[in-house]
Amino acid sequence: MLLRDAILVDSGGVRTGDLRVTEGRIEDAGDLTARSDESDVDLSGHAVLPGLVDAHVHFSLSGERTVEEVLGLSDAELALIEARNARRTLAAGVTGARVMGARDVDVHVRDRIDSGDVPGPRTVANCRSITATGGHGHHLGREITGADDARRAVREQAKRGADFIKFMVTGGVTTPGSDPNAVALTDAEVEAIVDEAHRRGLHTATHAHGGAGVKAAVAAGVDTVEHGTLLDDEAIDMLDREDVTLVPTLSAPHRIVRNVDAATEEDRTQTEAVYERHLDSFRRAVEAGVRVAGGTDAGTPFNMHGSNATELRLMHEHAAGAMDPLAAIVAMTETAAGAVGLDGQGTLDPGTHADLLVVDRDPTDDLAAMNDPGVVIKGGRVVAGEDERTRRAFVDARGDH
Repeated sequence: MLLRDAILVDSGGVRTGDLRVTEGRIEDAGDLTARSDESDVDLSGHAVLPGLVDAHVHFSLSGERTVEEVLGLSDAELALIEARNARRTLAAGVTGARVMGARDVDVHVRDRIDSGDVPGPRTVANCRSITATGGHGHHLGREITGADDARRAVREQAKRGADFIKFMVTGGVTTPGSDPNAVALTDAEVEAIVDEAHRRGLHTATHAHGGAGVKAAVAAGVDTVEHGTLLDDEAIDMLDREDVTLVPTLSAPHRIVRNVDAATEEDRTQTEAVYERHLDSFRRAVEAGVRVAGGTDAGTPFNMHGSNATELRLMHEHAAGAMDPLAAIVAMTETAAGAVGLDGQGTLDPGTHADLLVVDRDPTDDLAAMNDPGVVIKGGRVVAGEDERTRRAFVDARGDH
């Protein structure tokens, strides 16, 4: 199938051209001629870009006011909720996602997505996030005490099928009694988690708000830092020097601040206390050259699945000129795919999965175009989209009736 005369957008820049899709992958891009046996779709005026990759989502959560609202759910109920949220995420143009853990359900939903039983993005899944006893996220996590227990926890997650290991090096905003600025794990525990994960070929992601926690995790060799809310200059320098990816999740505090009257008192107090510092930390990190991957923290309070593209606008706006719209798109496509281990995604390069997003105008001129995907394509097949005319053109071209 040949996609003709589209505005092609990826890390290679913005240009007008054609895209050939064969057997679920991109075969070629450029100024192409249709083959005699090849169907085509005219996309004049439309933009084609790689499907978004959200580096930080929670399928188990649905924007509830508090995490406690889901604690009484059975695994069967949780699986149904995750399947619904996976579908909503895919419909928003997100064709790849890293899911940050909830009991052990994420890996099973991942497997059902892979088998085609559940519609959703290509998924990198965790089991239970590792946290200090009584630490942030302990309700759904694996609590540890000591380095030996930390290694045991990593091995448990690997045994259950985790693609990566997430751990909470600091407290968090949404766990009552937790201090986001305080380091919750010892250096020995952090080092044990990272070392054991890497020995098993798993990458590591750490929830980290305070600068001290970020520095402890980076010193131990962590691969990605989530949030990075209260970064000092030394932490930013370490992130840059050690080539660690920052996933700022700007959507999470943005949603709480916008719904401040409905938030819990603790969430409201904690978020208001750090929100401006979070934005400042992000801006300084971008200006310093820290690699950034887009991730929304979707599922946290008021942060709904399906509004993932808002993160693009927030990154662009709050980088204060240091991240143009194309850079924001690359952060939530190619960079995010690389950070979470989704090989073959995030670009329009030949050989990559034909996981594509079609919008009705050039998103580098107007990022709002990303909020209403006309067509979402996964593996060369239309899976969602609001532009019925363009969807029908794809279906007719493929012969899928």
